[in-house]
Amino acid sequence: MTKAFASQGDMTEKKITFEEVGRDIWAFTAEGDPNSGVIIGDDSVMIVEAQATPRLANKVIEKVREVTDKPISHLALTHYHAVRVLGASAYGADQIIMGDAARAMVAERGQEDWDSEFQRFPRLFEGHESIPGLTWPTTTFSEDMTVYLGNRRIDLMHLGRAHTAGDIVIHVPDENVMFTGDIVEDHSACYCGDGHFGDWGHTLDNIAAFDVDAIAPGRGNALVGRGAVERAIESTRDFVDSTYRPAARVAARGGTLKEAWDAVRAACDPKFADYAIYEHCLPFNVARAYDEARGIDTPRIWTAERDLQMWAALQG
Repeated sequence: MTKAFASQGDMTEKKITFEEVGRDIWAFTAEGDPNSGVIIGDDSVMIVEAQATPRLANKVIEKVREVTDKPISHLALTHYHAVRVLGASAYGADQIIMGDAARAMVAERGQEDWDSEFQRFPRLFEGHESIPGLTWPTTTFSEDMTVYLGNRRIDLMHLGRAHTAGDIVIHVPDENVMFTGDIVEDHSACYCGDGHFGDWGHTLDNIAAFDVDAIAPGRGNALVGRGAVERAIESTRDFVDSTYRPAARVAARGGTLKEAWDAVRAACDPKFADYAIYEHCLPFNVARAYDEARGIDTPRIWTAERDLQMWAALQG
């Protein structure tokens, strides 16, 4: 019998940390679970990342109400994945913002991604009955846009493909703080199942060029100070490169997916085995790296059925 995905057995509730990373800018983190962000403007609040369900979104809202009573006017979503967006209804925000590419992915593969992630993350989807449906943005943009919360300027930008083709980052210039979504992680595995390995490093370079004072990453602790920021960018780069190169070598000689799995494990286990969600991400990462190395530029859509087929193949 095929063993369960690592994430299916992770039913322990995570400790929440709510940390101010700049003036009136907060990072909501939870021991490797998906992070959210809070940007407080003059008259209202922007949330970054919705969480997987309204139940989890309400945990973010509880923390927001500890520091401000201003209304939540904007919700910015860095990409389309279900664990990031399906809690959106809880916030009641007038504006839900995504990049154009992320919205296209909701249309193309949003339901399949929801079904896939629901199967893999039972704890995150507790209370799923309250999700009203797919999350659609009210506002999209191609390369960049600016939102003003009173005098506070917030820049939203597409800096390149990485975790998905539609990733955006959110930069608050007055405090030089950036929310990177899953382009940057801290002591957490990158999920690369919908990623673009060949572009990821360049996108990290574009983030590094901002020389920010703090980053709230997609998963892991808030990164305050340029030393912490640089360390996390480089460890993310190492993770992505260490995953792709062994898989690419196997693909180049016509090897199998299982051989790529073994090669990636040999390279990555010694460095990253203690990272959050490492075991969960690894099979999806190897499958995508193997595909990209064989010239498949657009990630194939993960479905609940494809997840199980891939996982069974790797147990052989």
